[in-house]
Amino acid sequence: MFVKDPCGIACIITTYIAVLYADHVVVRWIVLHTMPDSLWAAFHVVIFNTMMFLMIMAHLRAVCSDPGVVPLPQTRMDFSDIHSGNTDDDHERDDWTVCTRCETYRPPRAHHCRICRRCIRKMDHHCPWINNCVGEKNQKYFIQFLVYVGALAVYAIGLVISSWMYECPQCSNDIGIEQLRMLHSAILLVESILFGLFAVAILVYQFQAILEDETAVEKVQGVYVQRRNKHAFALLAQVCGKTHPIFWLLPCNCHGPTRYSYKRDYPLIDHEV
Repeated sequence: MFVKDPCGIACIITTYIAVLYADHVVVRWIVLHTMPDSLWAAFHVVIFNTMMFLMIMAHLRAVCSDPGVVPLPQTRMDFSDIHSGNTDDDHERDDWTVCTRCETYRPPRAHHCRICRRCIRKMDHHCPWINNCVGEKNQKYFIQFLVYVGALAVYAIGLVISSWMYECPQCSNDIGIEQLRMLHSAILLVESILFGLFAVAILVYQFQAILEDETAVEKVQGVYVQRRNKHAFALLAQVCGKTHPIFWLLPCNCHGPTRYSYKRDYPLIDHEV
């Protein structure tokens, strides 16, 4: 699902420029420049780029995935039947509502996005950094993206600080090259701090919303939703999937057994993610 929103497109371009620049600085100016003859160089390049690849995959899945769009009716609907009593069973349910913009019925906890111009199931918010809504079907990928951004930021900060603290006998003594390395390292440090803090703040807010079983839209609108008491693990599994938690960070559709339960005393989830 691609939304033609100028702000969202600009944010995506900014994201990949920052990502490619960070990878260039880490590999070219920190790892290969300060530890050219060490096995640690290969280790850091492989680990950093593997995390970078997973982050990009999670971001692309969040951008391109259907967030849970409520399908539009094939024909124009007559909403006068709401008061006539001649409705289908699903439409008679009190928790179904009508979207006057989409001109269709929408299921519980679905909200209309003015940017996507569609109703989204369990919509949390519209995020310009993925140019898409964060909803029922792509919230997992959005969380993965935030996790990897935070982890890469911490990793980059650690590499920059270590390159400043430890002397490198093999490094070039050219003052111009050394000043250029320090400049790139300083820019990367600022970038990592800003993006890292931003990602961690949103990630904390996302986990809070999941554990409280309340989306950002519902919190702002003050919508009361009757919920069953669920264990924290059950709420997380409802978003991240029914596989073992070790697979929750993989940006792919990893579904476990139909009746998967991490511990016997945890409620089972019947909802596919």
